[in-house]
Amino acid sequence: MSDLILQALVLGSLGVSAGVLGGVIGFGTTIILMPALVYFYGPIQAIPVIALVATVANLSRIFLWWSVIQWRVCLVYSLTAIPFTVLGVNTLVQLDERLIEITLGGFLILLVPIRRWMRRKNFYLKLWQMGLVGAVIGYLTGIVATTGAINTPFFLAYGLSKGAFLGTEAASTLSILFTKGIVFHQLGFLNMMAIMQGLLIGVCVLAGSIFSKRVVLSLSEDKFLLLMELVMLISGVSILAMSF
Repeated sequence: MSDLILQALVLGSLGVSAGVLGGVIGFGTTIILMPALVYFYGPIQAIPVIALVATVANLSRIFLWWSVIQWRVCLVYSLTAIPFTVLGVNTLVQLDERLIEITLGGFLILLVPIRRWMRRKNFYLKLWQMGLVGAVIGYLTGIVATTGAINTPFFLAYGLSKGAFLGTEAASTLSILFTKGIVFHQLGFLNMMAIMQGLLIGVCVLAGSIFSKRVVLSLSEDKFLLLMELVMLISGVSILAMSF
């Protein structure tokens, strides 16, 4: 019983912190939670729980920024993201658990130089190109649980910023999360226990996200980027350490 209480306290505290961070920078909710969830549940069971937590986090951002969401982008992105998410999840369940942990950790660390390279190139995307982004991100999300960090520069490159970016990216990603939940349930990985765990942690994330809107405009762009990179590096190294 004491172990369950400790687990609840750890995940609840991380959930509140993750909700604040995710609401401010548009991602990071699942990155913060992922090492602890992988530790407590294992890499396979952690991924459907993460998907449920991310669903709650994205719903809160949609509610906060509803009036500035660009729904055309969401539609184009989702049309390709949904089928490729199904493909990614079916690839995931065929992989070795240790390989999954190494992939998760390495992917998060690699996002730092990838993001910097994309910023230097000053990408500007058109609407139809968001469909290509949806296909790639959908497949990757099916395998590595979270791609919010690499999703971010593409939405920024389309010309979105601040509330429009936060709300549109959240609404677009929601289609991927719903698809993952359905596929994981069909494959037998999303049981009632995983649903309860995901929703309970999601409530903590929701509580944290309530405070995020107040600080969205208080951080400079440089601080945003440093915060994102720090979160990715710490989480990636933590997961790699657990895999070995």
